[in-house]
Amino acid sequence: MYATATQAYPNLFSSRSVSNAYRQIGVETGIAGAHPHSLITMLFDGALEAIAQARGAIQKGDIEAKGRVIGKAVSIVEEGLKGGLDLKSGGEIASNLHALYGYIAGRLIQANLRSDLQALEECAALLTPLRDAWISIRAEATSQTTQKVSA
Repeated sequence: MYATATQAYPNLFSSRSVSNAYRQIGVETGIAGAHPHSLITMLFDGALEAIAQARGAIQKGDIEAKGRVIGKAVSIVEEGLKGGLDLKSGGEIASNLHALYGYIAGRLIQANLRSDLQALEECAALLTPLRDAWISIRAEATSQTTQKVSA
């Protein structure tokens, strides 16, 4: 199972589907030996980086780059984050994240159509605390594992 980093939500993500989704969106470096938890962190980082690049492209008036990087962000959110959720075993959290990722993808599409910087900011503001929480879960799980080993 994917979310072994936390005892409370062991079935939130399917390891295989997250890994496959990540490969499908074209990110190849660093995933072969990556811990499943790290893959999700990479997805968040990739989406946030694409959103930042989209902001720059909009400010420069570079329509082609804007479309490309927003498309990348949508793929990461839809295929990686949303597609990697295990809705059968993940319970209410997986269901809520599924809806949130769908909303974020829709806002990214609107941002692309309207060159809407506020929509991009909203998406980044929604993804950032999820990324930070995900990282803290990993840190907490690592700390607990270290304490068990040293005991």
